[in-house]
Amino acid sequence: MPARTAGIAWKLGVEIELLAPRGVSRRSLADACAAQCGGTVRTVWHQDSEPSKVPGSPVFHNLTPGFEAIDRHQQLIVRCVDDLTLQADLDRQAPPREGWWRVVSDDQRLLRMMSLHIDPALPLPQAMLPLMPIFQGQLLPAEGGIYRILDSAGAPLALAAPLPGERERPCELITPPISSHHFQRIDALLQVARRLDFTLPAEGATHLHFDGAALCDSATLASVVNLLSAWRGRLRRLCATPASFRRVGEWPAELLATVNADGFRNLSCEAALAQLGRLGLSKYCDFNLKNLVHPRGELRTLEIRILPATLDGRQVVAAAELFAAILRHCQRTLIPAGEANLAWNAGEVAAFLDQLQLTKSGYRYWTEALARCSGGD
Repeated sequence: MPARTAGIAWKLGVEIELLAPRGVSRRSLADACAAQCGGTVRTVWHQDSEPSKVPGSPVFHNLTPGFEAIDRHQQLIVRCVDDLTLQADLDRQAPPREGWWRVVSDDQRLLRMMSLHIDPALPLPQAMLPLMPIFQGQLLPAEGGIYRILDSAGAPLALAAPLPGERERPCELITPPISSHHFQRIDALLQVARRLDFTLPAEGATHLHFDGAALCDSATLASVVNLLSAWRGRLRRLCATPASFRRVGEWPAELLATVNADGFRNLSCEAALAQLGRLGLSKYCDFNLKNLVHPRGELRTLEIRILPATLDGRQVVAAAELFAAILRHCQRTLIPAGEANLAWNAGEVAAFLDQLQLTKSGYRYWTEALARCSGGD
């Protein structure tokens, strides 16, 4: 059994999907998080997508209002944004909440550009006026408080509309990268959510974004892909992944073929990532490599997407410790290609936990979880 370590020892960001009680919103959580440290809140745009029923436009992209809690030193505490996967708990017939609105388009490039010119803190239609000289277009009112944005030729660009019923309630809590004191930082935010009576949505998930700098090694990448592919089903059972999860799934077979091709482990990190970049990987899988291959600015991360939502900081930290230990195991161990999605075997899972560098509390947490999910196995 490896020596026990001091904890997570990895920089990571955390996303937890929560639901505000009726009459409360994600703005309420941002306000409370800022207030407890003498900070402020700023309104920002958050871009997300949803399936469309309009022929020829399979996806609609949305700009929805999010809120950043900022401390007195102007450092980000948390972002509270919408997540369009959260649907089941909402009353879609509820009237829009006054002052809450969104921008919708089938072109996410247009939305990104518009977000630079539209102030989400302003009301409709005033907020849309800066777009008119840019497109030399028109802003046409329509039924239901909707405004159509047209270009100079009258072609539709986007719609600005009241936010649908209760869409102010979903709250994806997003932390900045955390390098130390993970439990204290995460649970301080969840304490506020608990105090405001936030709950767990039916589709709610927790996502962990591990800093990818330590994974920028072709041999490590191959071991990570091989281990997580083989252990996907076992890790889902151990972590109690809900069956209701959306936007998850397996990696394509081409990924395993690529990382196990002759010579891959001898490539430079840049060359290895370039090969993975040609595979067209989706973020909507159990373990998201897309932000590792195609980083957003300086954010190069591996995302774990199989964890249930929680209001308990201990559960988040235990999961972070488990996957940090798995990644460290892949750094020091050559994991060959093997059978994908191994069948459940409680004894093999127990032996695997024994190999990982977990704290005593982390090891106890996961051996107890193993006992719970093994049942009569």
